Amino acid sequence: DRSFRLDARQLQRRFRSLQRAVHPDRFGQRPLKEQYYSEQHSSLINKAYQTLLNPLSRGLYLLELSGVELAHETDSEADSAFLTEIMEINEKLADPKNEHIFEEIETLIKVKQEELTREVTAAFERDDLQEAKKLLGKMKYFANLEDKLKAKKIPS
Repeated sequence: DRSFRLDARQLQRRFRSLQRAVHPDRFGQRPLKEQYYSEQHSSLINKAYQTLLNPLSRGLYLLELSGVELAHETDSEADSAFLTEIMEINEKLADPKNEHIFEEIETLIKVKQEELTREVTAAFERDDLQEAKKLLGKMKYFANLEDKLKAKKIPS
């Protein structure tokens, strides 16, 4: 089904089932053509699983299937209060004296992403693709913040 809401355990079971059927290890003694197809299908299954598992990439994919593109410059669509919040978090992450609040920022990002995921789910269920698009744009900002935070936490 084309639905934003999914059962992660069911997705994982389906992924494992498909991988068992086409995994390249099962085709080691088969003709080269079959080995090639096995590698290609295994790769596609991995990509599909990763896309569907992550709420942001799943939402973007659903928009793409519906012919809706997420603007590259989402600034124009985001409200100023939201952009101010993102800027403040970025500033906290940039300040080396703020390492002690990284866990607090990490929790904030997680809470915001969960909240946005619920809102995106509701938007898709209402078939409000423009609202889903706007919310996914916000999710991208938090995903970028999460990446920056992870980079800060990894010792150089």
